[in-house]
Amino acid sequence: MEVNERDPVTGRETTGHEWNGIRELDTPVPRGVLIFLIVTHLWAIAWWFLAPTWPLGVTYTKGLLGLDQQQAVEERLETAQAQRAEWMGRIESQPYETIRADAQLMQIVRSTGRQLFGDNCAACHGINGQGAANYPDLTDDDWLWGDGPQLIEETLRIGINSAHPDSRIAQMPAFGQDGMLARNEVRSVAAYVYALSNPDYETPDTAERIAAGSEVFATNCAACHGDDGAGMRDLGAPNLTDDYWVYGGDLQTIVTSVHGGRQGHMPTWDERLSDAEIRILALYVDGLGENAP
Repeated sequence: MEVNERDPVTGRETTGHEWNGIRELDTPVPRGVLIFLIVTHLWAIAWWFLAPTWPLGVTYTKGLLGLDQQQAVEERLETAQAQRAEWMGRIESQPYETIRADAQLMQIVRSTGRQLFGDNCAACHGINGQGAANYPDLTDDDWLWGDGPQLIEETLRIGINSAHPDSRIAQMPAFGQDGMLARNEVRSVAAYVYALSNPDYETPDTAERIAAGSEVFATNCAACHGDDGAGMRDLGAPNLTDDYWVYGGDLQTIVTSVHGGRQGHMPTWDERLSDAEIRILALYVDGLGENAP
């Protein structure tokens, strides 16, 4: 085939290439593509001179525009830190009532608090604060040490059974394991505690054991949990009459708790977080129950 052969349909010359009966036309590159390529190369050459480009050993060409991305980032960080310092100072110094009344400030608290909670608390309490096995649910409005941001802040600062000198201290003795109660007494008081939140459990078959457990409870448990089992927040002793349980409220788990005891632990955050961050967390945790399912 001759290179100058023309295609009978388009009238264009062919390149001389043929594949499976198909002849390749000698079609020029579209003018728009050529213009685009020329402009792109001209822009690249111009940008070499306008912006920082060529490395020169320990330095580089600065460019005619004097652009410095590192400096720009540093300036934005300084601006952000200045803005952050303003509202962090307000959160650190203002009363909780004033902060709660400020919608814009509370929006910052919810956003920043969620990040702080996820980084520091979610490993134990879950990303939504609904707790995990042997860790309390922070959304149910049932508090061991009292609710409200002021009390939550105090718990965050000093911890529970932590190394802080002012730590909250709470421990349930191992009544069975340490021989303070006999096996039958452990089961009886567990039955009584279970009946406090499950009244239907008391039947003619269980009444005698529950009555015996009531006596054991009055002698050994009421000092912390109260005569009625409603708990004492000053001691961190939980309410045994509701449906909220840290370690589980079924009968066998209650037997395990009475026999082996319980001792929770929460670290102190006063050296890990700033005062403002602790107050943000206190407000955030206090509000977790508002949107809980």
